[in-house]
Amino acid sequence: MPLYVVRLRRGGPWNWSRDMREQAGWEDHARFMDDLVEAGFIVLGGPLEGGRDTLHIVEAPSEVAIRERFKKDPWAANGMLRPASIELWTVLLDGRGLAADS
Repeated sequence: MPLYVVRLRRGGPWNWSRDMREQAGWEDHARFMDDLVEAGFIVLGGPLEGGRDTLHIVEAPSEVAIRERFKKDPWAANGMLRPASIELWTVLLDGRGLAADS
């Protein structure tokens, strides 16, 4: 299945004076994201330096499927977290797991 690079942007009612884990609805959002990892949808993910964006490597059949899935995030409805870009990624190099084999 194809891999995509998904950049999500924080906004809407995001309270910039508070940590991510202190935002309204954190528990529901965290559970949603954990479920995406357990389902194999998110391969890697997390916030980028500066705190405005997060980056995820996603395994999905299409950009449409990604948008539909992220629409179900509790933080999506009010604009706290929305897709800023979705790009198909051709992986040519993958060193994950090599260090463990050495």
